[in-house]
Formats: sequence, C-alpha cells, structure tokens
Amino acid sequence: MLAVFLIGLFGLVIVGAPIAYSMVGTGFLMMIVKSLSNPKSFSLFAMAQKFVNGCDSVPLLAIPFFMIAGEVMSRGGISKRIVDWAYSVLGRFKGGLGYVGILASMVFAGVSGSAVADTTAVGSILLPIMQGGGYDKDKSTGIICAAGCIGPIIPPSTQMIFYGVCAEVSVSALFLGGIVPGILIGLGLMIAWFFHVRKRNYPVGPKSSLKEIGKATWSALLAIFLPLFIIGCIVTGVATATETAALAVLYAVIVSGLVYREFTLKEWPELMINSMKSTAIMMFVVGSAQVAAYMVTTCAIPQLLAGVITGMTNSALVFMLLVNILLILVGCVMDSGPAIMIMTPILLPIAKGFGLDPVYFGVVMVANLCIGLCTPPVGNVLYCGVSIGKVKLTNLIKASLPFIAVMYLVLMLITLFPELILFLPSVM
Repeated sequence: MLAVFLIGLFGLVIVGAPIAYSMVGTGFLMMIVKSLSNPKSFSLFAMAQKFVNGCDSVPLLAIPFFMIAGEVMSRGGISKRIVDWAYSVLGRFKGGLGYVGILASMVFAGVSGSAVADTTAVGSILLPIMQGGGYDKDKSTGIICAAGCIGPIIPPSTQMIFYGVCAEVSVSALFLGGIVPGILIGLGLMIAWFFHVRKRNYPVGPKSSLKEIGKATWSALLAIFLPLFIIGCIVTGVATATETAALAVLYAVIVSGLVYREFTLKEWPELMINSMKSTAIMMFVVGSAQVAAYMVTTCAIPQLLAGVITGMTNSALVFMLLVNILLILVGCVMDSGPAIMIMTPILLPIAKGFGLDPVYFGVVMVANLCIGLCTPPVGNVLYCGVSIGKVKLTNLIKASLPFIAVMYLVLMLITLFPELILFLPSVM
C-alpha cells in the first residue's frame, strides 16, 4: 500500500494533474487496491465524508481572514510605510536596501502569513529601486525571495494552521513557536547579505537623523503594531487564533481606510472575490488531503514506517535528520500546504513514539517546507520573483543558493536545539 500511495501520488503529479486531484485520485486508488482483499472497505461515502469533514474546521476560518487582512493592508499603503521605516533604520549601510528588504519582510510576515504575498508586497516596491541603484539584478531578487519565505514562519501562518488542524495541536502554541526561528532566519540572511555586499560596489544610503527615524516609525507604527496585536491577543487569551484573524481584518480596514485613507470601499468587492477564489482553492486542497490521509491511516502506513525507522535507529535526533532530508525532497516537488496535510498523519505518530513534542515537530516541518518555496522546480516564491524582478529562472536559482543554504543551516539549528522553538510557548 505504501508503494501504491507513492506511485499514485507522484505519478499523477508528474503527468500534470492538479495536486488536489492527485490526492483524491491516490486515495481512490488505494481504496480500490485495498478492496481487492477486503470488498467491504470500498466506500465512496466514506471518502466524501472525509472530504467534507476535512474542510469543516473552525481553525481553518483563520486562513481567509488573515488573507483579507494582508490584502487590505497591502492595498492601503501599509507595505510602503513598512519599507520606508526599514529604510530609515538600515538604509545608511552599504547595500542597505538588501537589509531593508529582509527587515520589511519580517515585519510584513506578521501581517500576511503568506510567502507569495510577502515577496510581492516588498519586492514590487524595492526591486525596481535596487536595480535602478546598481544592485546585482539576480542577487537582489534572490534575497527578496529568500526573505519572503519567512512569511509563513513568523505568525500568523497559513501552514501552521494546516498543521494544527491535522495534528490537533494548539495553533496559538505553533504561532509562538515560529517567532524565534523566523527571527533567526532573518538574521542569517542579513549575515549572508553582508558577505555578499563586501565584494560589491553597492551604494550607501543617506544617514537618517533620529527625527527622520522617529517620523518614519510614527508613520508605520500602526502597521508595525498589527503583528504585536495578533500575538498579544493569542498570548493573553483574549481571543483564539481564528477570532484574532477576524479582529485583524477589522484593524486593517480601520487603519488603511480611516487612518491612512488609502483603501476605499470600491476596492472591497474585488478584494473579496479574490480572497474567496484563493480560499476555495485552499479548501479543495485541504479536503483532498484529508481523503489521502484517511486512506494512509486506514492502511496502517504510519505503523509500517515506524517499524522500519525504529529498526534503523532508536535516536530521536537521527529520526529528525531523516525527516528533514525527506521533507527537503518533498518540498522540491510539492507545495508546502498539501505536503503538510499529507505528511503530518504519516510522520507525527512516529515522532510521538520517539517522545518528540508535536509543537516542536510542527514548527520544524513548516520551516523546512517553507524553505522549499524557494527551491526548484515547484518553488512558488521563485516564480513570483521571476515575474517581479524580470530575471531568468535559472539565474535566480543560482543567485539564491547561498541564501537557501543559510536557511537550511538555521533549520539544522532549530532541529538540534528544540528549546529555540519551545521556549516561548512554554513561557507564555
């Protein structure tokens, strides 16, 4: 059955079937094969029920709310104010726009929760300026794409919501667990950019005075406050992750529409239609993944793999290293959302058998697969960078390799030291 699962899933993906159809088709194929030995196991009603139940989850409501909040703030001039604030702080350094891109991406990550939205919002503002200022076209696009991958790691995060639903783990704890890894990736990218800048004759921006920094901070204060507002609501218990997402939409509308006055109600219908389309696609993928996950569990594939892995090693660390290698390979050929929905039911029971914390395991999984957004051939963030930066995909991949390597180094760091993930959830 494991062979049927792998051949069915990757076979359908390779021939070009959409990922949702591939997962439903794989589940259907596994049910047919299983029914050959047990005819009573064939039940289309069970598949339909799992599909509907997979989408019928309150935590999943947070996804469209966070998407709407990010879209409103992006249209309402929030991303520009965040970039202006980051430039006032870091623009004075050689190659400062690269640092600005990383810092702005880290802040915007606390707004959108999406790597593509993060890359688009920051890249569309900074990349034309960087290229006009003499920055290397491929490298500047590469650093913006790499920084965009922080989006789903720093809360809020669509991918962590997916994992939380699959693993029945607190989404709030996952959000808190992603803060330190996201910051470490940002700092690592800044160090990598520093070594790149040393060999280049990049311009140095003007040194902002304290008054100018204060003015830029004041202008962007309400935008910077939103991530703190989200985390604060969750930590204090004022609201759940889903309720916080709804409050974030209200906050974004008030700030963008009434305070900054750059978002109008005329834009609302188009925004809602786009959000509904994106949400419908996500929910279709979620339901399809639950069908595949149901058959994976029914066929006892996790128990089979657990027996194989425990036969190879009894070390939790070795297991995590093997998981990271597996997820790196999966992330190269599959988007992070479907990968989380499929791999969680398979790997999490084994992780629990090794005594690993589900929050730790989930953050490592999300971080790993989010880095995959910047790796070929699937890497959605790369294609976003190609569109915005007007560069060739092969050149962008080559330019991004040092930054991807840094992100994997941070991944190894949080794998080896679980306290980096679990500290904030345990304290707060």
